[in-house]
Amino acid sequence: MANAFKLTILTPEKEFYIGEVVELITDTTQGRIGILANHMPLVTPLRPTVTEFTTSDGKELKAFTSSGILDVKDNLVEFLCDSCEWPEDIDLERAKSAKERAENRLAEPKDNVDIKRAELALARAMARLDLK
Repeated sequence: MANAFKLTILTPEKEFYIGEVVELITDTTQGRIGILANHMPLVTPLRPTVTEFTTSDGKELKAFTSSGILDVKDNLVEFLCDSCEWPEDIDLERAKSAKERAENRLAEPKDNVDIKRAELALARAMARLDLK
């Protein structure tokens, strides 16, 4: 299909998704981005979010995607992320607990709290909860 491109979503554990899509929407560290066929070459870091994509047969899919890298070149999009989950695979109670732990760490400024790590944990938990 002329307006489609190949999307590969990989995590360290598995090939999460491989197929032809017509659109990809996700969040980079610079903001929300949409990818269509014939997109200019791009390499950008990703942040935890709900990633949306539409398959070449019109099916709209959503998944939680964690931090990673997006590489776009010649109608090939490689989405390399730390973790990725379909909505039905998300453990809601675990996500709620992770959110609460991260918020508590951020609310109690201590010298031994890694703020960036807590913010990233909060972003992951929020994205999972947004998807569920």
